[in-house]
Amino acid sequence: MPYRPANFYDADRKVWSSGKLEHYFDPHLSIGEIVFEEMRRHPQLIAQISATENTILTRAELHVNSMRVASYLRSLGLLQSDVVGIIGRNTTHMSAVAYACFFNGVAFHSLNISYEQSTIEKLFSITRPRVIFCDGDEFEKVRAATAHLDVKIVTMRNHPKDSIRIDEVLATPMEENFRPAKLEQGNDQTLAILCSSGTTGIPKAVTITNSRQILNSSHRLTTNDVQYTHSTLDWITGLLTTVTSGVFSTKRVIADNVFDPALIMRLIEEHQITWIIQPPTHMAMMANCPAFETSDLSSIKFYLFGGSRASVETQHRIRSRLSKDCLHFAYGFTELGSMASINLHFDEKPNSVGRLVAGLKLKVICEKGESLGPDEVGELCLCNDQHWAGYYGNAEETHKMRDAQMWFHSGDLGYVDDDGFVYVVERKKDMLKYQNIMYYPNDIEKVISAMPDVAEVCVFGVWNQLVGDEAAAAVVKTQGSALTAQDIVDYVATHIDARYKHLHGGAIIMEDLVRSPNGKTNRLGTKAFFLEVKNSTELENQTCSF
Repeated sequence: MPYRPANFYDADRKVWSSGKLEHYFDPHLSIGEIVFEEMRRHPQLIAQISATENTILTRAELHVNSMRVASYLRSLGLLQSDVVGIIGRNTTHMSAVAYACFFNGVAFHSLNISYEQSTIEKLFSITRPRVIFCDGDEFEKVRAATAHLDVKIVTMRNHPKDSIRIDEVLATPMEENFRPAKLEQGNDQTLAILCSSGTTGIPKAVTITNSRQILNSSHRLTTNDVQYTHSTLDWITGLLTTVTSGVFSTKRVIADNVFDPALIMRLIEEHQITWIIQPPTHMAMMANCPAFETSDLSSIKFYLFGGSRASVETQHRIRSRLSKDCLHFAYGFTELGSMASINLHFDEKPNSVGRLVAGLKLKVICEKGESLGPDEVGELCLCNDQHWAGYYGNAEETHKMRDAQMWFHSGDLGYVDDDGFVYVVERKKDMLKYQNIMYYPNDIEKVISAMPDVAEVCVFGVWNQLVGDEAAAAVVKTQGSALTAQDIVDYVATHIDARYKHLHGGAIIMEDLVRSPNGKTNRLGTKAFFLEVKNSTELENQTCSF
């Protein structure tokens, strides 16, 4: 069987490329125009089911709600150069807010609900939204953070007395003969503004272009599909699901609670969910949940995960409950605005993030900026030949991320094998040095993740002034496991020959790793927790081994 997707390698330029991006819609139409027309085509289909708010919307109802929110924004005089703020969960009417922005050609800037007031203030001071849609849970925090701005705040749930309720916005008279706006800058115009992961400081405001690249791996979706992601609109996966559900007229199941693995498994069975995208953390929580052994995941046809690695044990457990080979590791980053690669061949290439999806080129460069060939490790750089407005209000960081030749510099170290499969080794900034020998945390994480009782692992360096970075590990074990930190230290010592990669810094068992607001493992935060435990009286605890 040939490998998929189709990829090509130019040995002279040392550049890998995929097939051309196929256009299923008129390439001049905006995302908003496509969603608008598709909603009109399938008015009676169910568009959305909220499992936590117990609401059901047909596409006709969602279409009307979206037009009413869009009419409200137009009544306030918002221009396409203005920005709408969002900081909320997946509530019933959040999709209408997103589609309203698409219809009007106004970008929204979405922030995570866990951001502190100071972070919200800094980010919204950059984009200066005219209107902010937030949950009542965060109303006071958002109001305090934006007190210096002339902004209206609309609440989506748990409404305080002095807020504008979303129900009031949905009562706005709809413009007669409402039509979506033509984009003033065409499809080079910004669709949305998300946030970078923030693992190295204050998140940056990342613009996402109004292009078809975001659809590059979703063309198999049909009106028979049922989609689910717990990601909110501040995640690229949340944006992707919102866009594809509107474009391909799928049914979408949502929930506005804290992620509950037992609930999602029940929802998969109850609603026959066919398409799901998750971070590895949610996969691990599901695989560790008591309900997992009796769960029925057979309806799933496309199970995507990405953002970080999932342990081999977690992947095998998830695959054991699926009716077909449909668990796929995907790679990408917010700035690219889409997936970069997807692994459709787990058994042949279990550690790979797969081959390039349509419309992309990739090269691997060394420290000098020179291109490298197959199996040579360097920084992964990607090009989609599309306009990118960069980090909103931050030209300096924009130029660091994307060079003059339109190559995105991912900051990820990796390589491409002879079959065109991409492997991510480590973040450039995570490289460690022990006794002047360079090594990567991932070298050790791959070994630990192969242990049967390991659900998740994070390896980092603990500084020792005599030898440099001593490797240390934080591990989340599977439910009911008797695994100890010393077991991990011993396992690494017997499975890695190179002593400089042994866990000289120790190990710890944690209930969960420290995470950034977008759900990714926060290596610095996990390390800080580890050091706090190491330096506290908890040294006597049996879960620590130093």
